Amino acid sequence: MKLLHAVPRGVTRPLSFLALLAWIVTMGLVLTRAYVQARSMNLATDLARYGTAAEWRGVYYRGEKVGFTVSQTTPTADGFQVQEDARLQMSLLGATSAAAIRTTAQLDHAFGVRSFEFSLDPGTGPVQVNGLVTGRHVSVTLKTASGTQQIERDLEDVPVLSVNLPRMLASRGFKPGTQEQFLVFDPATLRSERVTLDIGRREMVGVNSPVPTRVGSRDFYRPLNQSIPAFRVDLAIAGLKTSSWVTDTGEVVREESQMGLMSVRESPDVARRMSISRGVTGDLLEASAVVPRNSTKQRIDDGRDVRRLALRIEGLDLHNPDLEGVGQTLDKDVLEIRDARSLRAATNPTDLALYVQPEPLIESDDPAIRREAEAAVLGVKDPRTIAERLTRRVNAMLEKKPTVSLPSAREVLRTKIGDCNEHTALYVAMARSLGLPARIAVGLVYVRGAFFYHAWPEVYVEEGHGSGLWLPVDPTLNQFPADATHLRLARGGLDKQAVILPLIGKIKITIADVELAPNSSPVLIGRGSTPSAPFMSPVPVRAGLTCWSSPSSFR
Repeated sequence: MKLLHAVPRGVTRPLSFLALLAWIVTMGLVLTRAYVQARSMNLATDLARYGTAAEWRGVYYRGEKVGFTVSQTTPTADGFQVQEDARLQMSLLGATSAAAIRTTAQLDHAFGVRSFEFSLDPGTGPVQVNGLVTGRHVSVTLKTASGTQQIERDLEDVPVLSVNLPRMLASRGFKPGTQEQFLVFDPATLRSERVTLDIGRREMVGVNSPVPTRVGSRDFYRPLNQSIPAFRVDLAIAGLKTSSWVTDTGEVVREESQMGLMSVRESPDVARRMSISRGVTGDLLEASAVVPRNSTKQRIDDGRDVRRLALRIEGLDLHNPDLEGVGQTLDKDVLEIRDARSLRAATNPTDLALYVQPEPLIESDDPAIRREAEAAVLGVKDPRTIAERLTRRVNAMLEKKPTVSLPSAREVLRTKIGDCNEHTALYVAMARSLGLPARIAVGLVYVRGAFFYHAWPEVYVEEGHGSGLWLPVDPTLNQFPADATHLRLARGGLDKQAVILPLIGKIKITIADVELAPNSSPVLIGRGSTPSAPFMSPVPVRAGLTCWSSPSSFR
């Protein structure tokens, strides 16, 4: 899925690293294609709007350079304009993937947001989000190559954007030992979230890179390992923590996240000497894998052989209601997953109508999506058979590649490329277009010795007489139904998937018990269920998350 995911909240700002991830899980922000080559001719044009006062930063993941950002704040007649561009390139299973992110915001004199333009381009064309803010109301226009959507949102408070948080703090004056709270609106997910900022003392911060200095009409650069005085600002949002060092004038000198991502101020030349380095070896997906302890002697060679899986989980809020239901039950700290083929029908729930409606990025009312769905199930009336036909159709349609994108179902149908996020978004939209209730599940799936972040649909299958059941399916892995190694952590679109990001690196899993099918055969030759790098298709680090799948699944 697009375990990124996590995504863009202004990559150089305190929330920026969600943009890099919303899809490591999630969530996700995972990247792909020979995009850098395709965009290199436009790079100079894209960055020409930045003057000598622009702030440049290199972006690093676990010490490896993965991109750069550039931003500037310009006074206007009625306030300020903030502009920011980012180029990101990361290693995923040894392959290089890239994306471009752009944000422009119009601010008032108090640095409050009035309007914004945001775009994310994974190489197949940008998804653009334009917004107009009036008090607590946000009017959003979502544009893709496939069409335009208009979305209206009323928020609980007047929102800000992450790109203008540092300037807003500086305009108020830094007071060490104090705490600030804001409602931040994320254009990538159309979601608002409370953030808490703890203002620390002023520190001398090393930038470890040449720093531009304007003297008269010429630019000079300070030597390496210079220090700049800046206030430490610790930000917490949805369980994620980021530390930033911000100058009195609101310039971000350095940022560090708990996930190993860092941005640091650099000269323009050094910053752009970046992401197209053969030395980029850090792999986001491998780093986010959860290798379980196994307290049983039973090993899992094929998830489709698992009839029951009991997992002891640490580092997870077990009060989350999404952990229960559709084959999952929780007893204290042990979560049990049962093979979906053993699920039985019950009385139809009362909220099914919610899951046949179109949503932002799930454009089930689009005529092209409806036509594709009807073609896939031509002549079929039985709901279960329809659900399976859609699973096979989506799996066969899409070229499986990791993608940094906002997974719009309409765009997926156009490009026919994507990871688990794209497979899931298209499946849910096609099912809903036929009146079949469907929703998005995100979590972990077991592949060759480890759990990897993943997304898959749940579809409601009516069986007559007012009864039916929710059934997990996996078009990415071509499984109907999905096997019992799918551990669901949350349900919903990008606005819900952010709950997974804080779990990366924290979840610990012990396999407490495994029940296999009576006729299952162990792998007697080779490494069996020991870890090996599976093909990634995805959580987060989406604008979503990122996901993995086994190479054998696509043969």
